[in-house]
Amino acid sequence: MSLVHEIDYGTPASKSETSVTLTIDGRQISVPEGTSVMRASMEAGIQVPKLCSTDMVDAFGSCRLCLVEIEGRNGTPASCTTPVAAGMVVHTQTGRLKDIRRGVMELYISDHPLDCLTCAANGDCELQDMAGAVGLRDVRYGYEGDNHVKARNNGDNNLKWMPKDESNPYFTYDPSKCIVCSRCVRACEEVQGTFALTIEGRGFGSRVSPGMHEHFIDSECVSCGACVQACPTATLTEKSVIQIGQPEHSVVTTCAYCGVGCSFKAEMRGEELVRMVPWKDGQANRGHSCVKGRFAYGYSAHKDRILNPMIREKVTDPWREVTWDEAIAHVASEFRRIQYQYGRDSIGGITSSRCTNEETFLVQKLVRAGFGNNNVDTCARVCHSPTGYGLGQAFGTSAGTQNFDSVEDSDVVIVIGANPTDGHPVFASRLKKRLRQGAKLIVIDPRRIDLVKTPHVEAAYHLPLKPGTNVAVMTSLAHVIVTEGLYDEAFIRERCDWSEFEDWAAFVSEPYHSPEETEKFTGVPAQSVRGAARLYARGGNGAIYYGLGVTEHSQGSTTVMAIANLAMAPGNIGRPGVGVNPLRGQNNVQGSCDMGSFPHELPGYRHISDDATRDIFEKLWGVKLNNEPGLRIPNMLDAAVDGTFKGLYVQGEDILQSDPDTKHVAAGLAAMECVVVQDLFLNETANYAHVFLPGSTFLEKDGTFTNAERRINRVRKVMTPRNGYGDWEVTQKLAQAMGLSWNYQHPSEIMDEIAATTPSFALVSYDYLEKMGSVQWPCNETSPQGSPIMHVNGFVRGKGKFIRTEYVATDERTGPRFPLLLTTGRILSQYNVGAQTRRTDNVVWHAEDRLEIHAHDAEMRGIRDGDWVKLASRSGDTSLRALITDRVAPGVVYTTFHHPNTQANVITTDFSDWATNCPEYKVTAVQVSPSNGPSEWQAEYDEQARQSRRIAGKLVAAE
Repeated sequence: MSLVHEIDYGTPASKSETSVTLTIDGRQISVPEGTSVMRASMEAGIQVPKLCSTDMVDAFGSCRLCLVEIEGRNGTPASCTTPVAAGMVVHTQTGRLKDIRRGVMELYISDHPLDCLTCAANGDCELQDMAGAVGLRDVRYGYEGDNHVKARNNGDNNLKWMPKDESNPYFTYDPSKCIVCSRCVRACEEVQGTFALTIEGRGFGSRVSPGMHEHFIDSECVSCGACVQACPTATLTEKSVIQIGQPEHSVVTTCAYCGVGCSFKAEMRGEELVRMVPWKDGQANRGHSCVKGRFAYGYSAHKDRILNPMIREKVTDPWREVTWDEAIAHVASEFRRIQYQYGRDSIGGITSSRCTNEETFLVQKLVRAGFGNNNVDTCARVCHSPTGYGLGQAFGTSAGTQNFDSVEDSDVVIVIGANPTDGHPVFASRLKKRLRQGAKLIVIDPRRIDLVKTPHVEAAYHLPLKPGTNVAVMTSLAHVIVTEGLYDEAFIRERCDWSEFEDWAAFVSEPYHSPEETEKFTGVPAQSVRGAARLYARGGNGAIYYGLGVTEHSQGSTTVMAIANLAMAPGNIGRPGVGVNPLRGQNNVQGSCDMGSFPHELPGYRHISDDATRDIFEKLWGVKLNNEPGLRIPNMLDAAVDGTFKGLYVQGEDILQSDPDTKHVAAGLAAMECVVVQDLFLNETANYAHVFLPGSTFLEKDGTFTNAERRINRVRKVMTPRNGYGDWEVTQKLAQAMGLSWNYQHPSEIMDEIAATTPSFALVSYDYLEKMGSVQWPCNETSPQGSPIMHVNGFVRGKGKFIRTEYVATDERTGPRFPLLLTTGRILSQYNVGAQTRRTDNVVWHAEDRLEIHAHDAEMRGIRDGDWVKLASRSGDTSLRALITDRVAPGVVYTTFHHPNTQANVITTDFSDWATNCPEYKVTAVQVSPSNGPSEWQAEYDEQARQSRRIAGKLVAAE
């Protein structure tokens, strides 16, 4: 194995379809019009020396190393800023150019430390490489000039010297090694869009500065790593490289955090991970990353990780470590006993949106073929199940319509119920870049998210609706489009059912759907709604991106259908730059749904009652499948409390922390006789488990993830599983112990079975993914290259379906006891329930969940910033610290759910979406009052969790 090398062409590729032919060093080459001479040279195999250029950012032309001579032109222009022209004749290596380049390099080296042998960038330093490339042999100006290299000069303090900034937990900033190429500054601006860096000073005193001469940790830097990746020297260096050394081989794999699905090069020394570097050929991230994917992988080796199976008779007992064979035999025996005693339907399983497609497929197969029922569900139930239902009804497919590249062609973007800068930061950077280029933004959210106003980006409209009124706002937008004749009649007549449109149009045209009427209960000014509707309908390519703020409501499915209606009306479906795009929260939420993780659906979203579909699986699996839908997670918990559901296999999910109404979840788990948790850590659900099966990280397995754009990406094993097995192997062992004759030798064989049984995956195989890099389903005979854009020539269901979306207020109401509305969300540095990110240095940015409250509501209650407050609802109460802010409106409070000691879901209710049972996390009536610290319930919970995590006597870890 060796390092995966990527060519840096120096400047971005041109998108022109017009070709230009020129000659470079005697070689003729044709490139797209607008290509730089530098890039054309690189494509011809001629490397022009450079320092300030990289193909992730626009040309800058400051280093003066990439000079060339062009016949017929005076001077020596910079190749990075000079576009090609037809018939141009370029010389990259002449005596004049060599002299200039050596002179430039002498100036750089005269003010640069010469500690190359002990420098962390030794072997990966572009300055070092360029010194060799230009033939630098001496520096006429010496090495002790007016410099900022040393703390003292001739015994006196050097006022230009700055100490190394090690404040960031993941990388260091050494000003003495800065060559002021500005690549980091431009990466922060052009790629990330944060504008956290600048150049301060003049001449030899110039250097990079985070913010106003701040430390990195105190600045606006979001630690995405773009600056570190762009830096050509050791100025910005990963601490892991300083500690371990340069990597010697790398493997391309896929990030296991959010639904963007970024591709990374895992750079290794032996089986030790040195760093994760975003892969430029990754079609979801295009070489960019966020703090989680780039740096927050330390959890894989955290001391809390459990590496041996454990069992116990009662949840009050300490854990006892056992062998894998003993643990698997115990689970199989217990599940058989429970089914014999309580019936076939008394056990079930929960698949994971953090595990691979192959592992998820096996869990639902185990439940259906091994348990003999359909009691299988997934965490997608509590996030995006309304997406599956709503888009399936309107379009015929249960997924988004576009690829992420599509945003580059958008003219108007609606973001509703999502916070991309925190939840999907790499996509947010691409969106912000398009907005800086002139696209318009409409934000529909109760909270003022960063996108409403961020450097060089400001939303044209922010509709700060009252939580729970999504449907009313979407229908009022449609009211404006229909009553003002802004819909695309030709598109609708050709692509949709016209009679259904007429019925829908009459419905939304009713006066009570007008913005003036809905303003009375949504709180959104009518003129803002009218302006936003006109902008979306008239502004060109209109795209809608939405998140859990849409789906996690009692009318989540209705809102998704309303979004689909809104997109179809002006014809914003079926081409680049438009569409309906759910932003998935976890790395494989889309895949877990695709793989048949719901109790009523087999893989490929085919209902379990369909005889022809069941027949496909019955013939392949050699079993008779139950044709009745099984239990959803809430039904499993209800049945457990009732005494009819007694056994549960939970792979990679923490339902006690992530599901609503924590006390009800705890009661359901406590009523079961055999709860099996398969995970990396003793999570909150494991407090009620009888068997713990250690899981493997994404670094320790082969498989695939499917991201929010339906992209199937390879996950590649880069190290041996520290627990001994991949998760798919553990599920197979359990299946074998329960009498199933599974004999998969590699996850590729599982994917072959998925392709053989699931039409949308028909051509997908590991060999095909190696060839293509990645594909977006459907990938079959009809679409052999995959489907970046859906519904291009017609909807999957035939005709697009307009559906009436009547607003029905949630049963969760405010009143004198609970006058405020709580909504929840995520923060950039943390992920989901925090099990992974809390075990990394990301905690320096978010050490605890805080309650955002408006200054008016805080003053009315005598609350100051940082005070402990009690947050109470009809379901329960918890305590946390207050954060006074104007991000939320009076009457609305907001918190995150990343820390189990807060347990925000003890507050949420059991209200759920009418179609899918997706919980209503986003609307809870609450009261906030001063508190002296953690509540009595929190203290009891912490003690119970501490007792539950006792381990009696440890075996040697299986590695």
